[in-house]
Amino acid sequence: MNTKIENYYSEELHEECGVFGIYGDDSIAPAYACYNGLLALQHRGQESCGIAVNDRGVISGHKNMGLVSEVFSNEVLDSLCGQMAISHVRYSTAGGSVRENSQPLVMRYVKGTLAIAHNGNLTNAYEIRRELERRGAIFQTTIDSEAIAYLVARERINSYSVEDAVLRTMKQIEGAYSLLVMSPQKLIAARDPYGFRPLCMGKLGESIVFASETCALAACGAEFVRDVEPGEVVVVDDTGVRSIRTLCTPKEKKALCVFEYIYFARTDSEIDGISVYKSRKEAGRILAREFPVDADIVIGVPESGIDAAIGYSEESGIPYEKGIVKNGYIGRTFIKPTQKERAKSVKLKLNPLRSVLEGKRVVVIDDSIVRGTTCDRIVKMLRNAGAKEVHLRISSPPFIWPCFYGTDIPSREELIAVKHTIPEICELTGADSLGFLPADKLGEMLGGEQCGFCAACFSGKYPSKIPEKMLAGKERGGVNFEKKLSEKKTDAACVGKDES
Repeated sequence: MNTKIENYYSEELHEECGVFGIYGDDSIAPAYACYNGLLALQHRGQESCGIAVNDRGVISGHKNMGLVSEVFSNEVLDSLCGQMAISHVRYSTAGGSVRENSQPLVMRYVKGTLAIAHNGNLTNAYEIRRELERRGAIFQTTIDSEAIAYLVARERINSYSVEDAVLRTMKQIEGAYSLLVMSPQKLIAARDPYGFRPLCMGKLGESIVFASETCALAACGAEFVRDVEPGEVVVVDDTGVRSIRTLCTPKEKKALCVFEYIYFARTDSEIDGISVYKSRKEAGRILAREFPVDADIVIGVPESGIDAAIGYSEESGIPYEKGIVKNGYIGRTFIKPTQKERAKSVKLKLNPLRSVLEGKRVVVIDDSIVRGTTCDRIVKMLRNAGAKEVHLRISSPPFIWPCFYGTDIPSREELIAVKHTIPEICELTGADSLGFLPADKLGEMLGGEQCGFCAACFSGKYPSKIPEKMLAGKERGGVNFEKKLSEKKTDAACVGKDES
């Protein structure tokens, strides 16, 4: 996995991508449907985007670096004619940030043409690439998705159908994948047996739509039908829709990334039957019960911290106020070349409301602390705006393990909760007190639903086997900090600076 060097400076977490696809007819302009869907999924990836269309068996497309509104004009969309399409927005957690790595991938091989859009990370991608290279494959990208494309194409040569080739490929790949595959005649959606990444299905008139989140269905006017089940393959062609569930696993093995609810997904989405908004509000309610404090107002760090702040306010009775304004037109801070410029970018991106904060005891809710490079600036910003006290509450547990399934959580060495206890983190941020969502309350956050989720970044309990090579690459000297955290019993700590 070639995580970009500049990611080291990013406090925000990033998810790899989002996918959107539609199987329609001449009454639907699939490229425009994809465009609207991608706009709704822009939060899942802002580096590159693309659309591939199928016009009676001929597949073509357009993709580039940049936001959806920058890459696609009316002229470009008008040129993308067809009856079905798949599309993609990307943030790179594996493979560099270059145009060659943008998706969908379009591959021409002996049986015709395939287009693939993929969300997630394979844990055995390295081994697959090496095996394919030994057989003569020449890779044009550095992303997992190309390895999947090669496998599907190879299996298709010896298979009765494209869906059979996808099923055979799924038996060889491991890790996280929500996948759209478009052949000249079919649109296929597949989700890994653990269901790490979301994928849902909708209907737009007589057209069938697939998307990473339900908010994208609404954006193109489609009606939600259901979620694609973990391990399921859904095939759409001129005969209709059919489902293949031979690789589906028991519900207890399901492992949807819990951070979809905490941070990644858009507030108005529902994933596997659970409202993202309600989950975030419940996280705030739990924080209010676990870590109460005398305060005058509750505020949230935009955007995902706001929903949890509303929940904290409702549970505690402390009034909710809008205390921080976000400028949505400022790019991500981590791409700035120097620390000074990154700090300046944070100030441009977030601005406190002095009229709300001055002289107040403030509870501020944020979704996570990863490296600790931003939260101290937020606390300082609030104090400079006149806040008398700043009590920091985090709507996720401390990160103490990296992710191998497509979330940009760095090596253990870079995680602040591995190097420092919660009292030490509190002191480093400058907050008057600090409380993290307890890991054993994650199920309660999801309404007590037995939905099955992955919380390995908080526990180190990975649902699937992780190759030793990948584990070693993400350790980098952080192993002994787990013992330190355990000895100090900081899992449910809420302490002030004087207790550190």
